[in-house]
Amino acid sequence: MTGVVIVGTGFGCITHLRALRSAGFEVHALVGRDPTKTAERAQRFGVPLATTDLHEALALAGADAVAIATPPHTHAAIVLDAISAGKHVLCEKPFARDAHEARAMLHAAEAAGVVHLLGTEFRWSTGQAAMARVVGRGEIGVPKLATFLMHIPMLADPAGEVPAWWAQAEQGGGWLGAQAAHVIDQVRVMLGEIEGVSASLTSVSERDWDVEDAFTVHFRTRSGVPGVMQSTVAAWGPPVFCTRVVGSHGTVWAEFDTVRVADASGTHDVPAPADLPLSPPDPPPADLLSTAYDGLHSFGIDMAPYTRLATTFRALIEGRPVPDDPPPATFADGVANMEVLDAIRRSARDGAWTEIGTENGTPP
Repeated sequence: MTGVVIVGTGFGCITHLRALRSAGFEVHALVGRDPTKTAERAQRFGVPLATTDLHEALALAGADAVAIATPPHTHAAIVLDAISAGKHVLCEKPFARDAHEARAMLHAAEAAGVVHLLGTEFRWSTGQAAMARVVGRGEIGVPKLATFLMHIPMLADPAGEVPAWWAQAEQGGGWLGAQAAHVIDQVRVMLGEIEGVSASLTSVSERDWDVEDAFTVHFRTRSGVPGVMQSTVAAWGPPVFCTRVVGSHGTVWAEFDTVRVADASGTHDVPAPADLPLSPPDPPPADLLSTAYDGLHSFGIDMAPYTRLATTFRALIEGRPVPDDPPPATFADGVANMEVLDAIRRSARDGAWTEIGTENGTPP
């Protein structure tokens, strides 16, 4: 059985551990910073080794892969150590603090010839995959306009607790990396690469942070599709969601995992793809959710797509073919996503339209 080491005792136990086991991995070790918490969670989930020493875990016989669910500023060092030990790597998003770190990880993984995947599990979400296929089949004609909107109240209360790193820009914190990384990836899969952005990063809640809890991004793809992505985790009131692409012949939108198309003939539901059937949410044990931020995972909607991601990871490690729709996200996608995140931050700082992959908004 393919073996894995999990680094991170928060999301690493809430989702990674459960999904990897469901995909057939044997979990050999749990690595954390707090020895007591790490030992308690390893015992609870029946993991043989609990340790704060990554290298001890990497040295275990049968540990073929490493899954990393730690704060973004720690990813590069852990990924590079894992690759140096010859391990295949699954790394969470946001992939890094910036594209420079992301490129270093990609180059190391390619040089070592290991499998490298990014934790953008919603590529395997039934609704997201179905919507991308509708666009790809040309059912709405040529895409003309895209909207991605999400307002939720999770951190509207300033007393709502978050992990310390999440409130610090230098550690990769903030809502942009947490949420926009998923949206950017969805745009790239469904509509193609993003050419440029104009963005603002704001704080809605009354918190003493140096990071945003809201973002508004106008973007344009290389194929000419304009769009907007806006989200906040600090909006009082009922949640608001809108994922919608308008085309020359019709419109497609998602309501969670239900996808609908409207055109001159009327409105119809899009059947769930046979290879990505609807699965009920699988919430984690409630006592693992210790902060308001953890509440983002309380419904368990990420378990089914993460299990599909983990299944793909295992198949690639074992040399078995995997479907190319959706394509698994590799570290190359991590670099591309980070280049867009970097451009968003530069645009918000400079108040200017910013091309992707440039430092000052001027194309190379």
